[in-house]
Amino acid sequence: MQDSVFHSNNNKNKVQGISNDEGRICHNIADLQIGFIGLGLIGGSIARALKNINSKIRLIAYDHNTDKANSDLQAALSDKVLNNVTKSLEEGFSDCDIIFLCAPVLANIAYLHKLKPIIKPECILTDVGSVKGNIHSEVEQLNLEAQFIGGHPMTGSEKTGYHNSYALLLENAYYILTPTKKVSQDKVAKLKHIVSLMGSIPVLLEAKEHDEITATISHLPHIIAAQLVNLVRNSDDKSEKMRILAAGGFKDITRIASSSPIMWQNICLTNSTSIRRLLNNYIESLKEFSNALSQKDEDYLYQIFDTASDYRSSIPNTAKGILARVYEIYLDITDEAGAIATIATQLAVNQISIKNIGIIHNREFAEGVLRIEFYDQESADKAVNVLNHFHYNIYVR
Repeated sequence: MQDSVFHSNNNKNKVQGISNDEGRICHNIADLQIGFIGLGLIGGSIARALKNINSKIRLIAYDHNTDKANSDLQAALSDKVLNNVTKSLEEGFSDCDIIFLCAPVLANIAYLHKLKPIIKPECILTDVGSVKGNIHSEVEQLNLEAQFIGGHPMTGSEKTGYHNSYALLLENAYYILTPTKKVSQDKVAKLKHIVSLMGSIPVLLEAKEHDEITATISHLPHIIAAQLVNLVRNSDDKSEKMRILAAGGFKDITRIASSSPIMWQNICLTNSTSIRRLLNNYIESLKEFSNALSQKDEDYLYQIFDTASDYRSSIPNTAKGILARVYEIYLDITDEAGAIATIATQLAVNQISIKNIGIIHNREFAEGVLRIEFYDQESADKAVNVLNHFHYNIYVR
């Protein structure tokens, strides 16, 4: 692992840990032309963040659909996030200084073949995929190592598409970079600097190490969540009592199962070795737990939950991780007409936007009958202060 982590200040575009040399490399950021292949949640959020850095940056995107206009790309043009959309890679992408590959993992690999004869030597090729091994292997086969730096912004949402993208999605998120052995330090410094300006925290890893880490903390949890949801679905009866009662805690822990099926199909196909190894380890741990239940092993059962609780509590809460974070609070309210409207009004008066709000009918794992979700931590903290002033009983996870 290459030990290099840089921290950025929120919203100020001031970067700590960037050397003077790196700053000089990137001082002409407004002159950059940056291309996008794929403009969904992540690509759209990167594009928005880049425009926030400097509106003069020229952003173009490729539309592979020659039959009709891509609605996401047309929306990005209307938002003035994109300067141009092209249906031919030869038009515009040969002039790009950086190209972000934001399509599904296997599609990104296929695009490398089309881009190789087009791009200029100074161009940086990067992707945003959750798996790095396969694309690095293809880059090596195509002799593109001098231009490729793998990328993985460790942020996201269960929602997909450009219409759900926003610049702050990247703020305080770890952004993994996996440079090849042949790419220049100038290119690495340039991309690190841009990542920092977007509000993310760049971390350098080797491709293999990245895939091991993401298989453990992202890929396996998504598989578990999806299979747990399917287990409940297949176990339910015709009256669907399980589905009706699966509010609150169950929906929270399986939230990531709502992610893009195509994306996760691609991830499983391209990181299958690491995932299978960890999945087998997890299966063995479940067998151990099952045996402990059969034997009524009190000590084992207690230790499982105790160690898990301690370790989870030790996980830092200051930066975004690879799984999308939820900014939420719970509070008790009286059962009377207008109670929720009163809270919503109090928050609105203080210019606090609510992402979601609802009554919790299943309170097995959560205090508070009303759950309020916000767009960021700042809004959640401000809401706590406002509602404390009105003497609500508030519970923060």
